[in-house]
Amino acid sequence: MGYRGVKGYSHDQEDLTGVLVTNLGTPDEPTPKALRRYLKEFLWDPRVVEVPRPIWWCILNGIILNIRPRRSAAAYREVWTEQGSPLMIHTQAQTAALKERLQQRFGDRLVIEFAMRYGNPSIGSAIERMQQAGVRRLLVLPLYPQYSGATTASTFDAVAEDFRKRRWLPELRMVNHYHDSPAYIEALAASVEEHWQQHGRADRLLMSYHGVPKRYLLQGDPYFCECHKTSRLLAERLGLGQGEWLTTFQSRFGREEWLKPYTDETLKGLPGQGVKSVQVICPGFSADCLETIEEIGQENREYFMEAGGERYEYIEALNARPAHIDALEEVILNHLQGWVPAAAAEPEKRQKLAQDQGAER
Repeated sequence: MGYRGVKGYSHDQEDLTGVLVTNLGTPDEPTPKALRRYLKEFLWDPRVVEVPRPIWWCILNGIILNIRPRRSAAAYREVWTEQGSPLMIHTQAQTAALKERLQQRFGDRLVIEFAMRYGNPSIGSAIERMQQAGVRRLLVLPLYPQYSGATTASTFDAVAEDFRKRRWLPELRMVNHYHDSPAYIEALAASVEEHWQQHGRADRLLMSYHGVPKRYLLQGDPYFCECHKTSRLLAERLGLGQGEWLTTFQSRFGREEWLKPYTDETLKGLPGQGVKSVQVICPGFSADCLETIEEIGQENREYFMEAGGERYEYIEALNARPAHIDALEEVILNHLQGWVPAAAAEPEKRQKLAQDQGAER
């Protein structure tokens, strides 16, 4: 196996620190062809679907990829904009805001990029750009507040897979979670309070998180517990009493049991319990995407209203709100401690030693 070197590397190159912001990903365009390519990469990840590979290969390639791309493309077309998918737009805006903040603090000593776990820009391509720029210390920030093997650990897998091909590995740090970060909770609370100021309160605040199979929890994944802690901290910060808020889980597929209660079934049942108005927030989503705009904003609204609900409101994700950027900046700074400014790499001495061995630069 040949290892990838650093193109154009100079032995007197300054060592820099990099922050790689990542999110789940998005298809390149809202077409069945693009969705098939995206879903094949996403659903083949063994962290996402823990089914024996031979069996899952037959199901994925024989059934799912022949049916789901067309349906998903139609859903993506509903949320697509002239600038692209919402998730891409918001991730770009978040990264740009963080870059402005952090480079004001550290200048050119810090390099900031973003990448998607699935689709483009890929994690490998972002790491390549950062290494070419001279990044020798890399902090990876997956925009998943709550840790899960299916999201955060999968991002680590992609970084590790890229590192397998590199000759000179950077020092690596990774943010596993920030579900109970005070600044993150404050950003969520501020968004709810701003919504209340404009629209008033509802009978119930429902906090909906992306679901995972229940067996992941039973096998030790902390995601379920971290979601509940985020909800509890947010409810306490908002001064909500018992019975004024709920935690639910959305976006399940397949036949096995997932984390409960399910968002859709909860919303169908609330009107029968006398709850006529709800406001829904998704504290596990750092940016609005198909699962928040279409599934929560439209599909689940219909479930609630058809069941007898009278008022349904979705509170947007934090996206690039200043308070959210404050929270992400704080997370990054906490994990960069001791790295920027870093100890001198003595590039001049390194260059001389290399030249003594015949290197041109």
